[in-house]
Amino acid sequence: MRNSFQKIIMGLVILLCFSCQGNQTKQENNQNRKEVTAKEILGNPAYIAISYGGYRKNSRDIQPTVEEIKEDMRILYAMGVRVLRTYNTKLKHASTVLEAIRELKTENPEFEMYVMLGAWIDCENAWTPHPNHDAESEDANAGEIQRSIDMANTYPDIVKIIAVGNEAMVKWAAAYYVQPGVILKWVNHLQNLKREGKLDKDLWITSSDNFASWGGGDNIYHTEDLNELIKAVDYVSLHTYPMHDTHYNPSFWGLDESENELTKTEQLDKIIERSVAYAKAQYKQTSTYIKNVAPDKPIHIGESGWASSSNGFYGLNGSKATDEYKQGLYHQLMRDWTNKNGIACFYFEAFDEPWKDAQNPGGSENHFGLFTVDGKAKYAIWDLVDQGVLDGLTRGGNKIVKTYNGNKKSLIKEVELPEIKKAVGVN
Repeated sequence: MRNSFQKIIMGLVILLCFSCQGNQTKQENNQNRKEVTAKEILGNPAYIAISYGGYRKNSRDIQPTVEEIKEDMRILYAMGVRVLRTYNTKLKHASTVLEAIRELKTENPEFEMYVMLGAWIDCENAWTPHPNHDAESEDANAGEIQRSIDMANTYPDIVKIIAVGNEAMVKWAAAYYVQPGVILKWVNHLQNLKREGKLDKDLWITSSDNFASWGGGDNIYHTEDLNELIKAVDYVSLHTYPMHDTHYNPSFWGLDESENELTKTEQLDKIIERSVAYAKAQYKQTSTYIKNVAPDKPIHIGESGWASSSNGFYGLNGSKATDEYKQGLYHQLMRDWTNKNGIACFYFEAFDEPWKDAQNPGGSENHFGLFTVDGKAKYAIWDLVDQGVLDGLTRGGNKIVKTYNGNKKSLIKEVELPEIKKAVGVN
């Protein structure tokens, strides 16, 4: 009996030692992990960026759960994504994303994911028949900013960027846009908090907007407040969408007469190469303006993407821009260009979100994801399925499989080509 008791005691001691060693190892791993900053992340190909919305239903009233977002985070991490972009703080989505990432980091000290936290900005009477673009929705905007401050301070290891507004200055955002002075006010507020030690000094502050709003478009945007805003942000986050301009400004879109004899895939290569050249031109236009104001200001891409389907302007009865094949070509060329040139690209977007055009399931806004809602990998990332990096992962309980059953011939058969023009170029 005494020998048995001694054996039990010895076993408990050994177990305790192993437990202590395990805890010590976890602590050492946490201590040894380098704390990175936005400056080190943005434009670093090791930190792939993407825009993320975890909504799986046709209404944002149905918020994704922590477990659902953790399921998505595991998928994105396996893809090599390390930086996410969210869009507002009022809804639970952003706080749930941060909670999910923290849980994953606790479960696995090697897990690494960072967030560009968006604070939504509206004008006075936004989303009504009478928006006042010369004033702001002060209470709503102040709430967005304060929640972003609170989240950044609660999750300093995860939140590395705060973006004040999303397409909040571009004038085609007619339901809610504000003047640059409103964005400047809130950017200055956050920068002051950094100087006062009330926010991490390495937290980067920006605003994410259409390239034209940053000076790359019409002269109407070239104001003194914009210039002051360019100086105030830590970097410029611009958006470029050639896909939308296949309808609104199709100077680059179509097949040149000289390409008529090429194979279909060669023709598709040409039209998407011109689309990326168009995005590069918008980036260059914007950069030229910004460098005249703040020569050393970093410029990254806050959004660019390509829908895989549309029953509107970009589909079969429109510009014939949208399908998975063109989306895949655009995604690859944009990643190649931005990675090579040290530009972060928050590619839009990770998963399809059916709430965006809930009354029109075939609308393009519902189909920008690299994954379908039920977790099928679109053509852009078929190679990741082939490589096995998504093995064992699920979305909504569904295994990650390829769309079209992985049959490229079936996909290309459905692809439509735009019309042939006498001359096609990038303006």
